[in-house]
Amino acid sequence: MPGSEEREEVAETIIQDNIHSDAEIPTAGIISRTLLSDQHIKVVLFGFDAGQELSEHTASVPATIHILSGEADVVIGDDRRLASPGFWASMPANMPHSILAKTKTVMLLYMVKAAKPGSDA
Repeated sequence: MPGSEEREEVAETIIQDNIHSDAEIPTAGIISRTLLSDQHIKVVLFGFDAGQELSEHTASVPATIHILSGEADVVIGDDRRLASPGFWASMPANMPHSILAKTKTVMLLYMVKAAKPGSDA
């Protein structure tokens, strides 16, 4: 429904009119909320207060980050960027990366689950 802040789930369809409504950023903290997790993909919404950081780490599956609002220093491998709304980066599994929010920042993380032997994925 246009203007609705609620997420609506019908069978395997998920519709959310305003994804920012799920990113209630805590003071001096980080929030993460899984929006979708199935056999193919996991989608996580993050909200960072200014100055908050996810220190360098890796993911065991390919991942994509998408900055929805705010500004953050994003480091992927040896590449450092000041990311702002619209920033999008895809990385292979096991790529070191980190994020430091310069302002309140909302980000989507998409993790593509590896196909298992014998699956059609």
